[in-house]
Amino acid sequence: MPDLLVKLYDMPASAPVLERLGGHGIEIRRAITAEKATITKWIGDHFSMGWCGECEIAFARRPVSCLIATHGGTLCGFACYGVICPDFFGPLGVEAQWRGRDVGTALLLVALDALRTQGYAYAIIGWAGPVGFYEKAVGATVIENSEPGIYRGLLKADEISSRFGNSLSES
Repeated sequence: MPDLLVKLYDMPASAPVLERLGGHGIEIRRAITAEKATITKWIGDHFSMGWCGECEIAFARRPVSCLIATHGGTLCGFACYGVICPDFFGPLGVEAQWRGRDVGTALLLVALDALRTQGYAYAIIGWAGPVGFYEKAVGATVIENSEPGIYRGLLKADEISSRFGNSLSES
């Protein structure tokens, strides 16, 4: 999966999407540290352990660089920024039943706006899966020859576990 580049000075406004979601009872907000265990467990249950690790780093940032989408006190999605590198966006995950309702777009726009506010002119969406989504939502463009980029040689927990069995969890 390639990395993508986003011009932060040329992004669509988040207010219309946030207002529309708010009308349906969906709130986008910065996570608070008391929610760390709940959010990282949810990410592990719905997405991946790798994303849990990235989210944990987001909770170590000040301010916390993890955003969440909630509906009636239930977690619908999350996004992190400034985790792998200071100007990187991701990961982003929306629970299946909430996809196609602009929850991911809202999380993306709010996170990228936070990067812009920090003084960045450009952001990188690392190892972007749904390239078309990012192209449409924020005009992202593929960075040529960026695969695997910074993720070259990335250790994956499932590969390590399969090679060493349960010995990792017992040590």
